[in-house]
Amino acid sequence: MSTQVATSVPDDSAATRADPEAELAGRRRIVGIALMCGAVAFFASLDACGKTLARAGVDPLVTTFMRYAASVAMISLFINPVRTPGVVKSRRLPLQIARSLLLFASTALNFLALRYLQLAETISIQFAAPLTVALLAGPLLGEWSSRARLTAIGVGFLGVLVIVRPGVGGMHPAALLCVANVVVYAFYAIITRKLAAYDSTATTMFYTGLAGLALMAPLLPWIWTSPASLTHWALLFGVALFGTLGHWLLVMAHARAPANVLAPFIYTQLLWSVTLGFLLFGDVPSRWTVAGAMIVVGSGLYLLAQETIRREARPAA
Repeated sequence: MSTQVATSVPDDSAATRADPEAELAGRRRIVGIALMCGAVAFFASLDACGKTLARAGVDPLVTTFMRYAASVAMISLFINPVRTPGVVKSRRLPLQIARSLLLFASTALNFLALRYLQLAETISIQFAAPLTVALLAGPLLGEWSSRARLTAIGVGFLGVLVIVRPGVGGMHPAALLCVANVVVYAFYAIITRKLAAYDSTATTMFYTGLAGLALMAPLLPWIWTSPASLTHWALLFGVALFGTLGHWLLVMAHARAPANVLAPFIYTQLLWSVTLGFLLFGDVPSRWTVAGAMIVVGSGLYLLAQETIRREARPAA
């Protein structure tokens, strides 16, 4: 009897030690998911500001420049070498530069597309970005997908084809800008995840807008047109504010959860985009957009469910 008691105590202690670690990891993932949901709410607001400016005749490239100029200025107030010593030092500087350039390209493509497409149309196509992230997470992050997950990713891409309807005269050609944005954003998300293992959130935020600002500054004399009203200035500031807050939350989310766990929750942006599109522009998504978006969302939710099952089935260390 004494032997049984003696052998059972260490086992219980080991389980007790393992449970808090599992609970902590679970809480970190929940926080990461919440941060992702907050980030995409800000991104939907950014898109609404960008589309309003485009409809008012403001050049999308001017909007892109102002987004980075104001963002860098705001970030520099809180994150700079004086307030945060060592923030400029990056252990992966080429990755930081590549991430910043990818974000610039994604922003420019998005603003150009919003000039012609509904908010719901652009975000529905961009829903393929999490699927692309899940596909690329294997070779780039070592987070490999099973055959079932790959099938779900393929179904999701079919959903994008339903939305775009290539060759049947359905969607505006600007939809191709959204498709390009999908690829660009996927690499941006992957690099964000990789950088979380090397650099602090402050360092990554410090570099976020620098490459875009440096790239746009020499072009400014050829593209600049002064906003016509204070409302336009306020919208430009809104673009920068929502973008800054959104990407701050995004970086913190990726520091707490794997990319393929966070990626499906970008779909919550659909609710914000449809609501803002209807309230601000009177846009109602077409049946093709709704059907394709549901296919892509369903694929993403399936990926999330598979990830949950896989982690629960993993034996405790």
